Amino acid sequence: MQNLQIDAQRLWDTLMETAKIGATAKGGICRLTLTDLDRQVRDWFKARCEALGCTVSVDAVGNMFARRPGKNNNLAPIAMGSHLDTQPTGGKFDGTLGVLGALEAMRTLAETGYETNAPIEIVNWTNEEGSRYAPAMLASGVFAGVFTPEFAYSRKDRDGKSFGEELDRIGYKGGEKPGARKFGAMFELHIEQGPILEDEDRMIGIVQGVQGMRWYEVTVTGQEAHTGATPMRLRKNALLGAARMIERIDAIAREHAPDAVGAVGLIENKPNSRNVVPGEVFFTVDFRHPDDKVLDVMEGKFRAALPEIMTPLKLTYKEARIWESPSVKFAPELIECVRVGAEKASFKSRDIISGAGHDAAYIARVAPTTMIFVPCAGGISHNEAESTSFDECAAGAQVLLNAVLEYDRRLG
Repeated sequence: MQNLQIDAQRLWDTLMETAKIGATAKGGICRLTLTDLDRQVRDWFKARCEALGCTVSVDAVGNMFARRPGKNNNLAPIAMGSHLDTQPTGGKFDGTLGVLGALEAMRTLAETGYETNAPIEIVNWTNEEGSRYAPAMLASGVFAGVFTPEFAYSRKDRDGKSFGEELDRIGYKGGEKPGARKFGAMFELHIEQGPILEDEDRMIGIVQGVQGMRWYEVTVTGQEAHTGATPMRLRKNALLGAARMIERIDAIAREHAPDAVGAVGLIENKPNSRNVVPGEVFFTVDFRHPDDKVLDVMEGKFRAALPEIMTPLKLTYKEARIWESPSVKFAPELIECVRVGAEKASFKSRDIISGAGHDAAYIARVAPTTMIFVPCAGGISHNEAESTSFDECAAGAQVLLNAVLEYDRRLG
């Protein structure tokens, strides 16, 4: 196996170039899935891959696949990639590093004329973030058979625009059946989105798996009333009930620390007027833990708290778990390739569990899969201040290339 080296400056320049698509005033990116900005970055990605001689295909939920042939095209391809959609106030590296790091690895193969045994593919998964269309990792979930295409098409954003309609509108509803394409393996490069690697001065996280996570939606219903004319004892304040639940949700997560986390991240208060007692509140809940059995306990406590809090306040509620992603263990043979790749590049590494959800968690159901983490400053992500250094990006892309070539070598 040749000692191929990625071009760190080219990778960084590419990251900064695409960061202009949806750039925010505070230095981040707002590039929500299936928007015009998403179409723009997809067109950019497609053009760069085709310039390398790759064949670009799109499936029926918008997942993009850029394929470079190998010596034996009967072998299932080795995939690498992530996502190009962002949070409303996202950073420059979440997801994007995984796609553009893979593009840099592919560019290195192309410019050196290196011929792999198996075909190599770069993947851009649709709607990983889940910020516009819930649940997260929607299109990789369809690819893995977790969701149907029809389920994906029916998802609506807060403005009532459906996933299916917007996919058609931007021109990225492909003809390929999701999941018809089979991978021999998939590697996903990503920023850690937490503080562990930076704190321990480790350049590479060798990801062992992903913790389990569950999302819920709750609607609390009370009664709108005049704030000046309605006595406190006669109020049915939906926001008060929601506020007490938010505090309880935080307490439930703390009870199962240090591994458990929980938060309310989205809240809508109606009618949201300064002199009206709130009559309805919608909020979301996100619970995570590496052990699904602990998540069962947390869910039980959450559901028990709802009537306990709402009934004395004369409130009613509706609650539903809208998404569940069980804990995932990645493929040992791919983890070993990442370990070899990090050692070959002489980077300090450590084994790590992902606290965030990723497309790799679903792909692990249908193909051997693993991830590579690099640090991010202060562990901050889903934030315009998200930052990963030139050297860290380069290290991740180099280890990605090394790991892919190591896996490919073992096929020869």
